[in-house]
Amino acid sequence: MFMNDVVQAARTDMDQAGYEQLTTPEEVDQALTDKGSVLVMVNSVCGCAGGIARPSAAYMKNFDVKADRYVTVFAGQDKEATEKARSYFTGYPPSSPSFALLKDGELKMMIERHEIEGHEPIQVVQKLEEGFETHFK
Repeated sequence: MFMNDVVQAARTDMDQAGYEQLTTPEEVDQALTDKGSVLVMVNSVCGCAGGIARPSAAYMKNFDVKADRYVTVFAGQDKEATEKARSYFTGYPPSSPSFALLKDGELKMMIERHEIEGHEPIQVVQKLEEGFETHFK
């Protein structure tokens, strides 16, 4: 029961932040191959890193430079969707939580767990802002 509560709370955080939850491989393919810019947040129940990544993701909805879409897959929960999303992250091992910036279906930037865990949310936000400025502007 406890784990279900943690998972639901993590999903709710992303819903409230305005992210679209992708739960099937087909939804992932459609979202990540569309023209335009996409921020993908690979969600995780990991307490420390997830507690940094989710607020960072929420903040990015308010940044001046916008992505066309904000989506999330949930590692360990929506396994097929997460596996499909990771297939777009060429050259990077599975990492959760993490962020991927894609433009016109092409991976432009990754922020992996080791760049989230142990850092302050503002540090993660700054990396995301730099990525948005470089790739989405």
